[in-house]
Amino acid sequence: VQLQASGGGLVQPGGSLRLSCAASGNIFRGKAMAWYRQAPGEQRELVAGITTGGSTNYAESVEGRFTISRDNSKNTVYLQMNSLKPEDTAVYYCAQGRSWSPYYGIAYWGKGTLVTVSS
Repeated sequence: VQLQASGGGLVQPGGSLRLSCAASGNIFRGKAMAWYRQAPGEQRELVAGITTGGSTNYAESVEGRFTISRDNSKNTVYLQMNSLKPEDTAVYYCAQGRSWSPYYGIAYWGKGTLVTVSS
């Protein structure tokens, strides 16, 4: 499985970005997907996850601002990020779960895409 993330870049505080992650293979619809991020000097943290049935969960720091979604017909997961803050600056990673829920761990990681929130 290969995961290709895109959509990162430089945005001003209060702005929006949408990240996309396209997955290879034909098992996409049977696996949970998630977005993680890692800021400089920090540990990687879960940002948002989505089950095969579309149930979602978010880190408290992004609740109400970020939305994760998936399009099984395109083997793609998205992360819509609104009201961005400088503390959202990080490398964002797409990940595919081992099973139907992110709770069961991650099987594959994509290469990260950098999001920089700065004026």
